[in-house]
Amino acid sequence: MKKLVFMIFLFIGISTQAQSKKVIDKPQIVEASCGECQFGMKGKSCDLAVRIDGKTYFVDGTTIHDHGDAHAEDGFCNAIRKASVTGAIEKNRFKATSFTLVNEK
Repeated sequence: MKKLVFMIFLFIGISTQAQSKKVIDKPQIVEASCGECQFGMKGKSCDLAVRIDGKTYFVDGTTIHDHGDAHAEDGFCNAIRKASVTGAIEKNRFKATSFTLVNEK
């Protein structure tokens, strides 16, 4: 009986892990900004975040400071920008393999 319960929990754990990763292998246009200042996410400082399908994720693989002055008029702390991204959503974070701002003008 203990083995059966263990196997059920193991199967549920594996199923949950498989579903928690979403891969974006073709460039997708998303909203990008400061998670705390513009998206209202909880954090300790200004950090880059993206909004994908209506959900926000902090970004790993690039930082808010890699894309200009975050506090400039069009910086991430003052504006929501568009970006072309690839990567994967893992453990409620976006792991970027590419991140390029899109010029909207």
